[in-house]
Amino acid sequence: MPPCHIRRARPGEDAALRNLVRAAYAHYVPRIGVEPLPMVDDYAARIAANQAWVLEQDGQMQGLLVLEDTPTGLLLDNIAVTEAARGQGLGRAMIAFAEAEARRRGQACLWLYTNEKMTENIALYTRLGFAETRREEKSGRRTVIMEKPLMRESL
Repeated sequence: MPPCHIRRARPGEDAALRNLVRAAYAHYVPRIGVEPLPMVDDYAARIAANQAWVLEQDGQMQGLLVLEDTPTGLLLDNIAVTEAARGQGLGRAMIAFAEAEARRRGQACLWLYTNEKMTENIALYTRLGFAETRREEKSGRRTVIMEKPLMRESL
């Protein structure tokens, strides 16, 4: 895998983030019957709130993360990789980054939600140590909430 770099998204990159996400999630629309929530997010607001991160590889935007502090842990609100970059381990690299960021912020867990019809995502997150905690309705979509407790770094 060529070297990659994760950095905060910059003002003015919201259109590029939206386009990346729309392309990354488009194949789910026929399966779930509606656009997944990341496709309709406000990326300018995410950038302004310092919640959006970009993964660059060879100077090109190949992925993004949206991380949000919550009272119960760091929410991995969105993770997306370009179609061209799939299968290179970039998603795993971004999840490892999110875990490190959660620890840096003093959060005890990393959690996420995904649509219950995105079964391959549920399987991947399970392999990466996440466990399903519940299912619920979110904006008219059935979601699976998953959590990964984080071990504290010993000093």
